Amino acid sequence: MALPLLSYSPSSQNQRVEAYDIGTDEQPRIYSTDNILSPGDMGVLIDAAYRQIFFHAFASDREKALESQLRCGQITVRDFIRGLLLSQTFYSSFYEKNSNYRFVEQCIQRVLGRDPYSEREKIAWSIVIATKGIRGFVDQLLSTEEYLTNFGYNTVPYQLRRSLPSREAGETPFNIKSPRYNDYHRAQLGFPQIVWQNEVRRYIPQDQKAKAGNPSLYAEMARSLTLPTATPPRVAASNIDYLNAVPYRKK
Repeated sequence: MALPLLSYSPSSQNQRVEAYDIGTDEQPRIYSTDNILSPGDMGVLIDAAYRQIFFHAFASDREKALESQLRCGQITVRDFIRGLLLSQTFYSSFYEKNSNYRFVEQCIQRVLGRDPYSEREKIAWSIVIATKGIRGFVDQLLSTEEYLTNFGYNTVPYQLRRSLPSREAGETPFNIKSPRYNDYHRAQLGFPQIVWQNEVRRYIPQDQKAKAGNPSLYAEMARSLTLPTATPPRVAASNIDYLNAVPYRKK
């Protein structure tokens, strides 16, 4: 028998604050099939869905069958998001590389557009994964009142209320503060890469770079030149006159 979802209390986050400010470039762009005017708009919506769930989708990661069904109106945007969450790419890139708690955190960020309220919420959804599997977890997450109220069936999820007028900087995007791999797998893969650190050390600001005519620009060329050198003659030790070769003071 499946266990009921463990109760948890919502905490105060930016996304729970009513928006009374004027829209700016910092506000999220909303992609919905309610205002699709051309096939090109549908392609932009599909790309936005890939960015929200995968962050970046290579050609081999794209779900062509789901895209075709969405373009033909056979499925909704909510069904398309569900297909991406249940795809092999999402399973191998997120579920296999993280614990259940971190997997829950990343799904809440990408699907509900907010951070988890508390560790209790992570535990609650982790129990759902353990009892119903990933498919049951995704279906229940997409059927929550919170998701249907904010995004419904036709809108691509997005990060809610990234910035507030009273703050200089908004919240960090999910893909930056919650990378795909956790600490253990990043260590196994050798992150952070030493090569990148060396590139940072070698970086020279534009105002400190050598200008035209600076001798330092020709240092490497000068080092690469091979100049002919005179080889001193070889003299046998038996032919050296040591008595006359030693200097002495003359009276």
